[in-house]
Amino acid sequence: MSYVYRLPGGDVAALDPDTSFPPLETALKEPNGLIAIGGDLSPARLLEAYRHGIFPWFSAGDPILWWSPDPRMVLFPEDLKVSRSLSKRLKRLDYEVRIDTSFRAVMEACASAPRDGQPGTWIVPEIVEGYCRLHDLGYAHSVETWMDGHLVGGLYGVAIGRMFYGESMFHHVTDASKIAFVHLVQHLASLGFGMIDCQMKTAHLASFGAREIPRSLFAHHLQHLTSQSFNEF
Repeated sequence: MSYVYRLPGGDVAALDPDTSFPPLETALKEPNGLIAIGGDLSPARLLEAYRHGIFPWFSAGDPILWWSPDPRMVLFPEDLKVSRSLSKRLKRLDYEVRIDTSFRAVMEACASAPRDGQPGTWIVPEIVEGYCRLHDLGYAHSVETWMDGHLVGGLYGVAIGRMFYGESMFHHVTDASKIAFVHLVQHLASLGFGMIDCQMKTAHLASFGAREIPRSLFAHHLQHLTSQSFNEF
């Protein structure tokens, strides 16, 4: 039997272990993209969500909330823009970029990073454990900026087929997260990845060339890209 939460913006599916995600077009317009509540953060559930363009985002003490906003912010690797100042910074080479050497540390740093207008974090302990399990299975990855043997910036996300879903980033040194991001995009381009999910619009992401596309087009790209394969991230 299917159950729903009745909210001011409409009905939202209530997930249990045997419930699949509903069609994307059932997501609420307000709040933008809320599509389901409940379920779990098992690898199977998370992978099902990402393959359908859905991601979890909730605060401590809340039930798991699942989202698929419309429009969707994405970056096509060939559209990457690097400012003149960042290009100069990248050439200094006083840093090292590593992949997947400190995944949990990156997540924990992202969780503790201050966010404008956000008193807490959505990267709660359950999220950390869920994505660390995805990392152990080879689906979640971190790109890390190191200086003098210290982790000073980075980001993490999920890769399925030739699709990458960006989740969060942090920096302890100016431009450290930007360095990791540029290297991520270049790395994904070299592997033939077709699109990076940036979720919601921000001026920061737009400065790198990200743009909004309709959710229907996003889902079309997903169907194609997630069905492809590659040997190693």
